[in-house]
Amino acid sequence: MTKVDADLRSGARAAARPITRARAMTALCSGSAMMNAAMAASSATSTLVAGERLGAGWGGVPNTAGIVGTGVGALALTWLMNRRTALIVGYAVAALGACLGVVAVAGDDVLGLSLGMVLLGLGNAGAQLSRYGAAELYPPERRGTAIGIVVWSAAVGAVGGPLLMDPSGNVADGLGLVPFAGPFLLAAVACVIAAVASFRTPVGEIVTSAVPPRALMGTPAARSALTVMATAQVVMVAVMTAAPLHLHLHGHGLAAVGLALSAHTLGMFALSPITGRLLDRFGPPPVTLAGLLTLAGSCGLAALGPDGVQLPALFLLGYAWNLCFVGGSARLARDVPPADRPHVEGAVDAAVWTLAAVASLLSTIVLSAGGYRALAGGACALAALVAVSTSLICRGRRGPTH
Repeated sequence: MTKVDADLRSGARAAARPITRARAMTALCSGSAMMNAAMAASSATSTLVAGERLGAGWGGVPNTAGIVGTGVGALALTWLMNRRTALIVGYAVAALGACLGVVAVAGDDVLGLSLGMVLLGLGNAGAQLSRYGAAELYPPERRGTAIGIVVWSAAVGAVGGPLLMDPSGNVADGLGLVPFAGPFLLAAVACVIAAVASFRTPVGEIVTSAVPPRALMGTPAARSALTVMATAQVVMVAVMTAAPLHLHLHGHGLAAVGLALSAHTLGMFALSPITGRLLDRFGPPPVTLAGLLTLAGSCGLAALGPDGVQLPALFLLGYAWNLCFVGGSARLARDVPPADRPHVEGAVDAAVWTLAAVASLLSTIVLSAGGYRALAGGACALAALVAVSTSLICRGRRGPTH
């Protein structure tokens, strides 16, 4: 091969890389958007179905089952399969869960509905883990941006899924099914689309780590990411589970509740690309610390202010979660050795979603016992405590804190 031929082939490969990466990012973002649409529609519907069947106090059981499924899936998919296979299998199992949801809703079967939500949660685990697949497409100094783009794409599904609930109910009615089956039909179609799109995702490698999970989780990067992400997820889930009920009990209608939820969702996803750029510019430690401080401030505003300030408080709560979630993810994608990275990422996500399930169950209990202000105040105290601890640890370290 002549030098000219070698240069031409090298140039062709260099020109092809951005196209390959663009296609892979499109596939990852599409899968994430579709799976989030499926989860948003099915979670809301399952709560309504279970609430009608068992009473309002048990309405959150299927949704909690979905959160548990996400935690289990995060661990199983990353330890047993490469990234592409994990996404395809996860989304296919989620489609099966959505079909089970259709049958369960038609038969008024809450147990079957909960099982369907567990299977949907497995697919959601794949969607959550897809952000790490995106990070591996970029050099370390740009991985924050890559993660931010995938998290931002989830907004399309998180917002679009609920908007399609009523039209999908009309479709189900036209097919001779109960309207509540419609969102699960929508979820099944979305999951199939996500599975097909995943054939263009990065393959990754099947790596068998010789290090036990407990040792992997003991690394500084894993501990830091887990602490930040778990705190943000627990606080966000606890406050947001109770917020709609609190607003409803204080005389606010569905329009006000919907507006508050929209503001929170906007905060969670809309500014993700900005968070990614901040991470690439300043690194995870200052960004996640800012997230924890914002988390404490938003919960304090929710606890101390009148009902009218819930809108800005819930928006800030959403963006605080974004700073912590994207920042913690970037920490894992940048600082964990490649051979151990998928297993650490899966273990951290599993722990985060398991704690979120507990927070979801305890939220309404605390709300009933002490009121919304007590719940938000406790969340504020937890976030502030973790923020102070994180700041002290960062100051105590010597050398770079990347």
